[in-house]
Amino acid sequence: MITVVGEALVDIIVDPSGNVTSVVGGGPLNTARTIARLGLPASFLGGVSTDAFGGRIMRLLQQDHVAYALREQVPEPTTLAIASIDASGTASYRFMMEGTSATAVTPERALASIHPDCRVIHVGTLGLVLQPLADASAAVVAAARDDQIVMVDPNCRPSVMTPGNPFARTLDAILRRADVIKVSGDDLEVIHPGVERLEAARRLHQVRGAVVLFTDGAQAVRIVTASGVEVLDVPRVEVVDTVGAGDSFSGGFLAHLLAHGRGREDLGDQDAVIAAARHGIAVAGITCQRAGADPPFAAEVWPGDAGATTLAR
Repeated sequence: MITVVGEALVDIIVDPSGNVTSVVGGGPLNTARTIARLGLPASFLGGVSTDAFGGRIMRLLQQDHVAYALREQVPEPTTLAIASIDASGTASYRFMMEGTSATAVTPERALASIHPDCRVIHVGTLGLVLQPLADASAAVVAAARDDQIVMVDPNCRPSVMTPGNPFARTLDAILRRADVIKVSGDDLEVIHPGVERLEAARRLHQVRGAVVLFTDGAQAVRIVTASGVEVLDVPRVEVVDTVGAGDSFSGGFLAHLLAHGRGREDLGDQDAVIAAARHGIAVAGITCQRAGADPPFAAEVWPGDAGATTLAR
């Protein structure tokens, strides 16, 4: 079981011509869906509303076989994000968050919702910003067992990181226990402003000791470990949009690790980490060729891999 803590929301997508569509989203929800589509047991730990949008989210969770950790939906209205897509397919976001479903998870409820079989805890995005969800994310990580992998994707959103919000405090607390840190170039500019991006990624590893996965859009992925920096090329694809690309990379990385019997103790194995990252790149590449956050299924990225498909639901 991989438990993903964070927000579920609805993306209102505005294309360059001003046409509007909507898709279910939220970085953590996208990551959980990716993991489940790749055949690994996934649980989403976040608030889902009882309103119509919440019903849509629940149907998608059920369709993709993602367990809903809280079991009961919350009365707060669904959190919304306005995703504006530019001519290159890149998305920028604004959020409607206060008093919504993403804010409804307390530390006590989160801790009670972790399944005993959980092997990986993934946290990030608005789960580092919104209260009490931020405190819930930190509490779950602080309570992680020694045999559980903790992965964090800060997925920084400067537009909602207002003065006084808990982002910096929550991220610092989580990084103390993190085994894997997935960061984009934009994230690194927020975490280490004014520092060259690769140097900032190196600093994260040096200070925290975690595996750092530095993704940079269509540029190469850099893996920073005690063995140095490994550079993985990203194949060129025809991009429809980048919604959910980073989330699906994280899901693909974790799914590969667990599908091949890897655990926390294997994160020092450079070959295992590289193989998982290559799989994440392949998963993200497929996601970028589809509108909205629509990650691939197992058969699309590892057909014929008996070691992986035996773990399918």
